[in-house]
Amino acid sequence: MTPARPTTPPDPRPDSCSRPDSCSPSDPCLEPDLHAVFARAASDVTPGPLPLEAVRRAGRARRRRRTTALSALSVLAVATSVVAVVVVLTPVRPSPAGPGPAPVAVPPTVVPTSAPSVRTSDGPPAPGPTPIRVVASGERVNAGKGWKVWLTAEGKHWVGPDGMENVRSVTDGNIDVMEPGVSHQSEGNPKGAFHSGLYYGTRAAGRVELKNAEGRKVVATLLELPGKPGWGVWYVHTGPGMGEVGTALYDRSGELLSELPLIPRSEPS
Repeated sequence: MTPARPTTPPDPRPDSCSRPDSCSPSDPCLEPDLHAVFARAASDVTPGPLPLEAVRRAGRARRRRRTTALSALSVLAVATSVVAVVVVLTPVRPSPAGPGPAPVAVPPTVVPTSAPSVRTSDGPPAPGPTPIRVVASGERVNAGKGWKVWLTAEGKHWVGPDGMENVRSVTDGNIDVMEPGVSHQSEGNPKGAFHSGLYYGTRAAGRVELKNAEGRKVVATLLELPGKPGWGVWYVHTGPGMGEVGTALYDRSGELLSELPLIPRSEPS
């Protein structure tokens, strides 16, 4: 019994593709053969060596050109700056002015650094309180020009160049030491006078002041015993021409406490 022959499968390619040169360019059977042909052709090509030296020469040339260009720009910038400085510093002589009026000098404006003081009164400022000298009982004080003054518990004592002593009591009842007041005695001649008296009724005496009819003023020296007994002695000299004077007692704040009217100065007989 004869075995059956296997059936041979048909060739997937048509007979027309058995020869590539017989296929049309649009025939799909041509693509695998073209790939093979190109691969064989590429493998047969041997690449030449890289032109490294030529690349280096071209790079050096480009760097030289760039350096030259930058140097030229720097020189140009420096030259421009020098020209600008020369233009700024070059003095320009003004053209001579024609005849005309002489220029008027304008004084500079003065800016004050502090506000000026303001006087609230045309008269002189009021004097401050007079320091009070505290003396011991019976201590003789040289009042000048041959006069001496001292205080005791009885009151005021004084003596002149003639050696005659005088006293003004604060205990005889002629003055009220409970109320502010002032007394006045004077002796002198045409060359001047010595004035003295008591002030009392205050523990805050500031000054005793004499004033004549023309407004001339003199301030007296003040004496007190220790412990602020509430009374004291004042004295002052005046020159010739003072004339009649009034007497005023002020406290330490400048407030008027007591005043005597103008009285004539006694003259020697």
